[in-house]
Amino acid sequence: MRTRVAVLALLGALLLAGVLSGPAQAHWADLAVAEVVVGDRIFRITLTFHTGLVVESEDDRSGQLSPQEILAHRAALTAALHDRVRLTNNGRVGSLTIAPAEGTTPPDLSAGTHSTIALTYAWPDAVRGLNVHYGLFLPGVSTASCLATIVEAGRVRSFVFTPEQSEFSFVVGRAAGWRQAASFVVLGIKHILTGYDHILFLLTLLMLGGGLRQLLKIVTAFTVAHSVTLSLAVLNVITLPARLVESGIALSITYVAAENLWRNDRSLQRRWLVTFGFGLIHGLGFASILKEFHLVGANLALSLVGFNLGVEIGQVAIVTTAFLGLLALRGVPWEAGIRRWISAGAMAAGLIWFVQRVSF
Repeated sequence: MRTRVAVLALLGALLLAGVLSGPAQAHWADLAVAEVVVGDRIFRITLTFHTGLVVESEDDRSGQLSPQEILAHRAALTAALHDRVRLTNNGRVGSLTIAPAEGTTPPDLSAGTHSTIALTYAWPDAVRGLNVHYGLFLPGVSTASCLATIVEAGRVRSFVFTPEQSEFSFVVGRAAGWRQAASFVVLGIKHILTGYDHILFLLTLLMLGGGLRQLLKIVTAFTVAHSVTLSLAVLNVITLPARLVESGIALSITYVAAENLWRNDRSLQRRWLVTFGFGLIHGLGFASILKEFHLVGANLALSLVGFNLGVEIGQVAIVTTAFLGLLALRGVPWEAGIRRWISAGAMAAGLIWFVQRVSF
């Protein structure tokens, strides 16, 4: 028995770990943050973005633009950003001025990969209706996103830009809550659909078998658990080191996969309890992206609800597709073997991710 499991784990590792281990480490490779302050005729944006998008202006190859480099390459930066970050007031494009972002604290993004600059857009007439186009994304990065926090006369609103959702229009002085919530729904869907470790955990949960009743208990337990810790983490009630959280997610995959290989009736009965416990850890992982945005007040509540709804939509899509696929396999002679192969590969991938996340 042990020999068979060892062989299955080794072969599963070749099938899954090599394919999945890289992307799991590359979550949110292109995360950007824009803080926008609205004036009468002037909009000021403090933008933190991936330096690789303007690498020709980075002289010392430090991974970050210094104030001196921003001033020395101001013309080149203005040309590079003019069309990719474009603000239009009633059809008129604002005149752009770029300068170092002085007296501001950049978001907690990866050190040595992002730069922060100040962009000022001006118009001769008062701004009433504004269209924002944001297209400053690394090409080919599926997780690309930029959160714009817009401060106007004491009102704070947020919007998530992605390559598929690069336009945002609003009327000065008028709320646009539904669009904010919708953008965070999209962000939540993308977050789980590109979170390969979360997907593998969900798939591994289903490999033990069981009927629709067991599936509903498992999904409900995971939903409740990750919703609780997602909310508490974003509210800064719970704070754990990212390395600890990511390592815990990897171990959750390993444990559930190993339980599948040594399964018994008791394992299936208590699977929802195991799912609830590990769901608490996954919720902390989901929260990592929102914590980078430092949302506050009603803006936080609306964004949190939208993001969590998006995660649930993505989760339901994954679980439903996998369940229907496994349902179609019922009665096939090699069904049990497929479930064990997938579990063995997931166990190996989880172990590799755990070593990677503890070591780096």
